[in-house]
Amino acid sequence: MQLKHLKTLLTPTEEAAKITCMTWASNNNKFAVCTSDRVVLLYDEQGERRDKFSTKPQDSKYGKQSYVVNDMVFSPDSTKIAIGQSDNIIFVYRIGEEWGDKKAICHKFVQTIAVTCLLWPSDHSIVYGLVDGKVRNANTQTNKSSTIYSTESCVISLASNVSGKGILSGHADGTVVRFFFDDEGSGDSQGKLLMHPCPPYALAWGANSIMVAGCDKKVVAYSREGHILQTFDYSRDRTEKEFTVAATSPSGQSVVFGSYDRLRVFNWAPRRGVWDEAKPKEILNLYTITALAWKKDGSRLCAGTLCGGVELFDCCLRRSIYKNKFEITYVGLSQVLVRNLSTGTRVVLKSYYGYEIEEVKIMGKDRFLVAHTSDTLLLGDMQTNNLSEVPWPGSGGNEKFFFENETVCMIFNAGELSLVEYNNNEILGSVRTEFMNPHLISVRLNERKQRGVEDNKKLAYLIDIKTLAIVDLAGGYSLASISHDSKIDWLELNETGRKLLFRDKKLRLHLYDIESTVKTTILSFCSYVQWVPGSDVVVAQNRGNLCIWYSIDSPESITMFPIKGDIVDLERAEGKTNVVVTEGVSTLTYTLDEGLIEFGTAVDDGDYDRATAFLETLEMSSETEAMWKTLSKLALEAHQLHIAERCFAALGDVSTVRFLHQTNQIADKVSEDMGGDGTEFFEVQAHVAMLDKNFKRAEMHYMEQNAIDEAIAMYQELHMWDDSIAVAEAKGHPDLDSLRGNRYQWLTSTGQEEKAGEVKESEGDFQGAINLYLKAGLPAKAARLAISRPEISNNSDTVSRIAASLIKGEFYERAGDLYEKIRNNQRALECYVKGGAFRKAVELARLAFPAEVVKLEEAWGDYLVQQKQMDAAINHFIEAGCSLKAIEAAIAARQWKKAVHILELQEDSSAGKYYLKIAQHYASMQDYEVAEQLFVKGGHIKDAIDMYTAAGRWEEAHKLAVKCMTEEEVVALYVSRAQELERDGKFKEAERLFSTVKQPDLAITMYKKNRMFDDVIRLVAKHHPDLLTETHLHLAQVLEGETRFSEAEYHFMEAGEWKDAVQMYRGNNMWEEAYRVAKSHGGDGAQQKVAYMWARSLGGEAAVKLLNKFSLLEYAIETASNNFSFDFAFDLARLSSKEKIPEIHLKQAIYLEDEGKFPEAEVEFVKAGKPKEAVLMYIHNKDWASAQRVAEGHDPESVSEVLVGQAKFCFEQNDFQKAEAFLLRAQRPDIAVKYYKDAEMWSDAMRICKEYLPNKLSVLQEEYERETSKKGVRGVEVLLEQAREWEQSGEYSRAVECYLKVKDDANVNLTEKYWMRAVELSIKFLGVDRAVEVVRAVGPRLTQLRKYNSAAEIYLNVDLIKEAIDAFIAGEEWNKAKRVAKELEPRYEDYVDQKYKEHLKDQGKVDSLVGVDVVAALDMYAERGQWEKCLETASKQNFKILHKYVALYATLLIKEEDPTKALCLYIQHGAPPNPQNFNIYKRLFLDLINLPDTDTPESYHMWADLRNFLQQLCENMSRSAEANSPAHEDFEQLLLIAHYYATRSAAKGVEQLVSIAAKLSVSLLRHTELIPADKAFYEAGLACRAVGWENMAFIFLNHFLDLCDAIDEGTLDALDHSDFMDTDIPFEVPIPTKLCVTDAQREQIRDWVLMVSMDNRLEQVLPRDERNSYEASLVASNTGLRSLPCLLTGYPVLRNKVEFSPVGKAANKDDWNKFLMATKTTHSPECQDVLKFINQWCGGLGASGFSFH
Repeated sequence: MQLKHLKTLLTPTEEAAKITCMTWASNNNKFAVCTSDRVVLLYDEQGERRDKFSTKPQDSKYGKQSYVVNDMVFSPDSTKIAIGQSDNIIFVYRIGEEWGDKKAICHKFVQTIAVTCLLWPSDHSIVYGLVDGKVRNANTQTNKSSTIYSTESCVISLASNVSGKGILSGHADGTVVRFFFDDEGSGDSQGKLLMHPCPPYALAWGANSIMVAGCDKKVVAYSREGHILQTFDYSRDRTEKEFTVAATSPSGQSVVFGSYDRLRVFNWAPRRGVWDEAKPKEILNLYTITALAWKKDGSRLCAGTLCGGVELFDCCLRRSIYKNKFEITYVGLSQVLVRNLSTGTRVVLKSYYGYEIEEVKIMGKDRFLVAHTSDTLLLGDMQTNNLSEVPWPGSGGNEKFFFENETVCMIFNAGELSLVEYNNNEILGSVRTEFMNPHLISVRLNERKQRGVEDNKKLAYLIDIKTLAIVDLAGGYSLASISHDSKIDWLELNETGRKLLFRDKKLRLHLYDIESTVKTTILSFCSYVQWVPGSDVVVAQNRGNLCIWYSIDSPESITMFPIKGDIVDLERAEGKTNVVVTEGVSTLTYTLDEGLIEFGTAVDDGDYDRATAFLETLEMSSETEAMWKTLSKLALEAHQLHIAERCFAALGDVSTVRFLHQTNQIADKVSEDMGGDGTEFFEVQAHVAMLDKNFKRAEMHYMEQNAIDEAIAMYQELHMWDDSIAVAEAKGHPDLDSLRGNRYQWLTSTGQEEKAGEVKESEGDFQGAINLYLKAGLPAKAARLAISRPEISNNSDTVSRIAASLIKGEFYERAGDLYEKIRNNQRALECYVKGGAFRKAVELARLAFPAEVVKLEEAWGDYLVQQKQMDAAINHFIEAGCSLKAIEAAIAARQWKKAVHILELQEDSSAGKYYLKIAQHYASMQDYEVAEQLFVKGGHIKDAIDMYTAAGRWEEAHKLAVKCMTEEEVVALYVSRAQELERDGKFKEAERLFSTVKQPDLAITMYKKNRMFDDVIRLVAKHHPDLLTETHLHLAQVLEGETRFSEAEYHFMEAGEWKDAVQMYRGNNMWEEAYRVAKSHGGDGAQQKVAYMWARSLGGEAAVKLLNKFSLLEYAIETASNNFSFDFAFDLARLSSKEKIPEIHLKQAIYLEDEGKFPEAEVEFVKAGKPKEAVLMYIHNKDWASAQRVAEGHDPESVSEVLVGQAKFCFEQNDFQKAEAFLLRAQRPDIAVKYYKDAEMWSDAMRICKEYLPNKLSVLQEEYERETSKKGVRGVEVLLEQAREWEQSGEYSRAVECYLKVKDDANVNLTEKYWMRAVELSIKFLGVDRAVEVVRAVGPRLTQLRKYNSAAEIYLNVDLIKEAIDAFIAGEEWNKAKRVAKELEPRYEDYVDQKYKEHLKDQGKVDSLVGVDVVAALDMYAERGQWEKCLETASKQNFKILHKYVALYATLLIKEEDPTKALCLYIQHGAPPNPQNFNIYKRLFLDLINLPDTDTPESYHMWADLRNFLQQLCENMSRSAEANSPAHEDFEQLLLIAHYYATRSAAKGVEQLVSIAAKLSVSLLRHTELIPADKAFYEAGLACRAVGWENMAFIFLNHFLDLCDAIDEGTLDALDHSDFMDTDIPFEVPIPTKLCVTDAQREQIRDWVLMVSMDNRLEQVLPRDERNSYEASLVASNTGLRSLPCLLTGYPVLRNKVEFSPVGKAANKDDWNKFLMATKTTHSPECQDVLKFINQWCGGLGASGFSFH
């Protein structure tokens, strides 16, 4: 942060006049300063003084000088100032909100000792420090003081934290004490915090630490627990003095300390957690700073000085202008000031967590602020000054903000919607949704207060496009999830959050009641819908109707008005609600019934009197009626019975009104008699419950008050006798019998015989009950009673009466039961059958009449069919043996499988008719296979084909048709069927049929006939691609004829004939379309051409406008001119480009000239300002008079051109005299000279030149000479003649010049002769220098003529030896050149030799060159790649030269990746131990071992050659200076490896030696620092696997795979060597550049390794020998002893061995004998060669010798 001085508020005096204190108001609008004369000055925020007032002493008798003001502070509401004085008092002054308001003391707190400092952290609490060390609290609400804590030392400073919830007090003894009103969860301690070395006059509490300074010139930063964090020591700075005061920025991120002439600024660096000192603000002659005050928004700092000055400073880190509308000032890392430049209003944006604010954006119509910190998000509404800071960890800045709702900000990020309520520092809620459209989200936050609801915050949103969710944001739970059958495109909650409106894509409007979870569709074809603000009224539009729901609780009550336009808005202001409708260009407003709207609001607010008053004013209508109903219900619920009575009166419900009137009378009487609320009286409560039909509750109210008679009376009045008797029984009422009698009497009198019968039955009077039941026409009940009571069933008379009544009432089953009870089975059976009780009938028949069972079953089936119970009928028909009826019943019951099953069992042919019906069912169910079988069985094959055809299963249809019909019949059937489908408009199905019988042309014709051209094209493309273009063109022409131009255009384009499309549009005057097509398809040229033609058709100003639109005006003028449309060109130019008119005249003139209309052309040329063109036209046409006339009249400068033209014409006519006269008139003698020259009239040319152009005469003469020389023989003769004349006259120099000019290509000898003559004359008569000059000129010429000897001769004549030699060399006269050099200039002998060598090289005569320079010849052979010749020649030289070229050739072969040929070279020519060749040998070795597929028996000879070559090299080295050198040892190592490779190849060729080959592969692993590691492990693994050593194979191949992965990664660092610990296999190996295997081989190995590892049958350990070491390791792991490697296997030689003592080598005896035996038995030449090599290498075959023949 930086301090910038803005202005001086109070000018300092020349003497001490200390500013004792100053303070800024919390609202940033006022600043107060107390001067040394105890007057408080008030300034506005701009620093202008606006007011002042004087302070007062505690007691006026002591006078104004009796005290000083020690401190003052503004109240949090900025309307009061507290002033602490040294005369033991604190005064609180009310200064008002406006300038000039009266200042009055509103509180005073008298103390026993002086007040030193003040804070006012909260509304009613002033904290102050006293001289006696106490820190106290003064409460402005109670006007009382209390001690917070006491200390022993004077309080000299107070500071609060950023939030104002904690305070620090500094004391004279250096103590700093901390106290919290609320520690805000920090857990920091209270009490003595730290002890500073000096009195802490300058005390500041920043956001993250405490800073203290004093008279020791040190600023110390302490941690929150009082530990020293940093010390800034200025004690050595002589200019620094004691620190007197400190101030903390409102954000706590900066602290300023005041001292002498200086302000020191410290800024907190949050990332490093330390204080950084900024550049101090130094002002000379400021003197000691005595007071500091920081404006609450952090933008200004004021400093008061010892001399009474007050300085104002601007504080900011940086400042920027946003969109030229807002000024953004960063007053701290975590505090930003945003000022509206137009209105001057300001907002302070501050991170309460102290995070650094990164960027501030102003969004949402410049009303809302958005800022990010590292961990939070700051949001603010600048209009209401509501700010929020919510946790928001790094989101990448991808959020989208929506500000449509004024109370909440909606933030979308990564599919999540978060809601932040302004002025709330917690995220209100988060939900997952992908729908960001504000119309698909509705948030309502406490928008209308409801009774009994404190916090009403609800959100509705889409989970997916068809599912709504409603969430209670206050409670954090889901209220509802609504699944809909269509996509939802709009939703909105009402203001109370109780109802949700939503609309779907089908324009259906739905209402969802959240409490009852009922969804109702309230409108179709809804194009607009909105809640009326401040109410629950809904306005919507349905086509041409304006729909209004004044009471949404009754959605069926809708008010509709017809309107013509569309609703665009809803306005509610000044007590009116208007619906804005646009009708065409005009806007109309429809005013809604405000009374009805207000009713809803009154109801929501619970003001039922107001609602009633509103309704009283309205006419009765359906809407009003719905409102009265709503109000009546609410009034009853609220026990406002008078209002309810009025409502029911309005609704015309007289009975309810009367009842409520009685109830109200009771309530009113109770209120009068007893006081209180009469509605609470039990009788009133019971009446209300009765009204709600809740009689039990009414009974409860009566019973609670023991009002039993009233309860009984209530039930009697309601004729609820059972309930009244139940009450009487429960309470043992004395009138119980009377009640029962009354009940029976009432029942009989009211004709309730059934109820009376039940009473009789309950009393045990069964006969009486039966009589009553029969009287009531309830014989069934009488029968039930008779059957259950034996005494009744035995009375035949009663039974007969009951049975007769039952039969009369058609209760046959009951009658049957009764007859069966009295064992009258026949009558019982008849009754059962009549009553359809067949089950009972069959059961009875089985017992009594068995023969009747089958008939009964059939009758039962028929009865069930009549009753439509087909399922049940089937089995009865089967039981009765009626199969056809069973089938029909099964079909009717849709029991198709059962029908098929029964049908298949039938032998009767008449059953076949049912197949068709069943088959048709299966066809309709798309079970085509079953349907086909049934159709075929029933002989309805054509129906089966039709079924397949209708289903589009053409193949099956065709297959079936082919089986049963001829091809012609099939085609005819399909074509006729297709034509039927065509008539029905089923073209796709018809096409399928045509295609099935290979008649695509009929399909094309069908589509063409029906004008379905797209399908025509599709089929033509498929079946006749060669006719596609032609078809497109034909269709285009047809469509053009029908004026379907856009479709025609499409077909023209498809045919590639865009020009025809343009022509079509042109022909129909559709220029815009023509231009579009030309632009899209024809490029710039076509586009311009069409635009031109369009303009041409328009003409005049319209054409100019069009061409200007396309920027083609110049092009059009140019085109019109070029196409000879000059009138159109002139029109365009006159209207737009007058400067083009001359150009058009010129083009017209040229056109007229070409047409031979010369006079008209002349006129146009003159108009074009080009008279010269007219002159040239006439000259061209040799109309000299006209040319002269035009030139003289319009272009005098052209007169001479006319004369020149005439002269040229005369020359052409050979009229030289006339021509000369014209040219002289034209003052052009130079042209005359030219014409004479061209005519070879040199004399006349010379004459004219001499007379008129004397200065050019010499040039003309030279030209004449040149011309004569050019003329061949005739010219040469002239020159020779001239030369001879010069020679005879003694003019030798001129003669030489003439001779040198002689050149006759036809006669070279003549030319040579006269050049030699020139040389001769120059040597004889001219000086030496001139002679040399002539020789130097002639010599090269002679050389050019291949006269080398002559050239050399003349060079020798003037002693130019070198040139002479060069001439002989050029002529390949090498002996002459050598002789001249030898005799005349010996130093040139080497030069001649060198040239000779170069000549031989250039000529490629290497064989000749050998005799001259053998090394050069060899180099030449090498360059040409003739290596055989080179080596053959070199071999004839010495050994050194030979091996130089061998090395060169070998290097070349290695580069060409042919190491085997290079090896053969050294095998042929030997291996010299030259150190410079060692790299070649090593590279050769590496290239050979890197070759792929070399581990086979066929590779033996290559390995043997390599082995033999290395053996020869090692022998040669042992005899040279390189013996026993490191290089020698290296090559011995390479020899051993080569021997192993050779022996392995030999062993692989013999079946008995496979194990030796495997051992060699394993032994080679110890040499992987030289050989490729991947290849070595791969070959070793495969070899081990081949001989069954699976443990080793698994380990080696697993390591091979690890190596492959490491090679892919490019590093071996991660390679695991744990398997090879304690072995001699090296860990550090070079990374192979590429893998030795293919990807397929690698995958095979990976599969094998994976398979083996899954089996778990192998132990991943290398085999060990008697040394307890790895069996192939030469070094014993426990002793470190190194064994000799076996010559044949490379394994360590331990006990049984064959020694080769001369050379210190050995072999394992078993392996050696095995090898010898195999060699002997197989006669393998390779094995014999191995033994032969060992014999040579080791000086014998050891103890066991063996010889071969």
